[in-house]
Amino acid sequence: MNRPTMPATPSRHAQRGLSVMGLLFWAIVVGAGAVFAIKVYPSVQKYLTTRQALDRVMRADPPPNSVPAIRTAFDRQRDIEFIQDMIRGADLEVEAVGSGFSVGFSYDDEVEIVDPVYLLIKYRYTAPATR
Repeated sequence: MNRPTMPATPSRHAQRGLSVMGLLFWAIVVGAGAVFAIKVYPSVQKYLTTRQALDRVMRADPPPNSVPAIRTAFDRQRDIEFIQDMIRGADLEVEAVGSGFSVGFSYDDEVEIVDPVYLLIKYRYTAPATR
């Protein structure tokens, strides 16, 4: 005799979804990434502002034609940007290239992630040579 077949009950392996432990794990990963980004962002923003200030100085019309003029123009741009913890004109690396100048900077920035853990970021940029 044929027995009537019962509908199969879903097994545990067929269930889908996120467990509480999985949710907790991903919350910690996303939270740690957010804290890291929040801590590092000001340092990156300072670098980008410094780079932009140097590019503005080197694209000025007429461009600075001596090392002291480049340093003074950068200090003026620094005051305009109103960022006092930026590098100064004296920290610029100026090199004569052909009939113009190649100007750059490099510095290290320590970002506190969680005391006593710090992230060391080394920034370096060289503006295109002026003619």
